[in-house]
Amino acid sequence: MDKYEDFKKDVYNLTKIDLNAYKEQQMKRRIDSLIFKHNCKTYKDYVNVIKNDKDAFEEFVGFLTINVSEFYRNPEQWELFVNEFVPELIEKFGKRLTIWSAACSTGDEPYSLVMALSKFLDLSQIKIIATDIDKQILAQAKVGLYSEKSIANVPAEYKKKYFTKVGPSYQIDEKIKKCVDFRQHNLLRDKYIDNCDLIVCRNVLIYFTDEAKFEVYGKFAQSLKEKGILFIGNTEQIIDYATLGYKRRYSFYYEKK
Repeated sequence: MDKYEDFKKDVYNLTKIDLNAYKEQQMKRRIDSLIFKHNCKTYKDYVNVIKNDKDAFEEFVGFLTINVSEFYRNPEQWELFVNEFVPELIEKFGKRLTIWSAACSTGDEPYSLVMALSKFLDLSQIKIIATDIDKQILAQAKVGLYSEKSIANVPAEYKKKYFTKVGPSYQIDEKIKKCVDFRQHNLLRDKYIDNCDLIVCRNVLIYFTDEAKFEVYGKFAQSLKEKGILFIGNTEQIIDYATLGYKRRYSFYYEKK
């Protein structure tokens, strides 16, 4: 077969999707199965197929699409965030907010935050620090390619404004990407970000032990400014929130006392 490196360049020129962001062995295996399916002998042959066959192109991009993520997960919680917490945070801390999206996975959460904040702030004023332990996941988050199902809850105006259809998938706009600073971070080992106005960490700590949860929520409290907000997932609750220095505002929103 032809060099995979050349294939990656061809794919980038065709789709603006960087295959370096994906686990190589796994991706090559999947692509080889597509090549075989289309009776191609080389990567170059397959590139010619996807260049000239719309269905084959869509099938290929569909293979690359991230399906596990979900924008605006639990829309009613995001509605509350937009209607109550964003105006409140701006009033308390000003327009240059320090926001940390912890355990951000494939980027749906920090990108959702940017869009939610864009209702009140210019994109040039928005900066989200987004962290995850998995380098490969962060690389895919930077690609910003999502399935139709992933973006189902995105408000129609933002879907139209900030997503471009690539085959069966959707690529998020560079303007939104520029607002997010992705970094590798281990919640159980690394130093936490200081002076946060808002920390978002949703549907991740359910996988942690009770001791680890207590430690992480405690460190989040130390990271928040006084009256800063922690936004957690609908599968989670902080049992000893008062002990850790929080005041409960709603089921999934806690304020540092």
